[in-house]
Amino acid sequence: MKKTIAALVWALALTLSAHADDVMKKQSDGTYVINTTTLCKDKGYKSTTPMEVHIKAGKVVKVVSLPNTESKGYYAKVEKNLVKKFDGMKVAKAKKLATEAKVDGCTGATMSTRCVQKNVKAALDYYQKHKK
Repeated sequence: MKKTIAALVWALALTLSAHADDVMKKQSDGTYVINTTTLCKDKGYKSTTPMEVHIKAGKVVKVVSLPNTESKGYYAKVEKNLVKKFDGMKVAKAKKLATEAKVDGCTGATMSTRCVQKNVKAALDYYQKHKK
């Protein structure tokens, strides 16, 4: 019984440490890459919209949409009218866009747009709390 409990505790600790490593990685050039797959579970129209946010020297280098099941046509509008806007922004300005912006260029994709904003904000919050 004690061996079983110890094995379960060890497996849980291993899972938790692996999970933490999956959220943010620092590349050799100093760029942080934050993956929101496990960080933000908010849903767009059909599902979650996980993102990778790349940050270097306090600026968003790029935001990359990860595979999702949102409607392709509508999500293309989100990509064009929102996701690319974060590129080159300082973290504070990007966080403001992710929190406060009313994006009207994504007509018909409101839920996906809001979900992308929440994912980017979650990534930026995580970066600010965990960067080294």
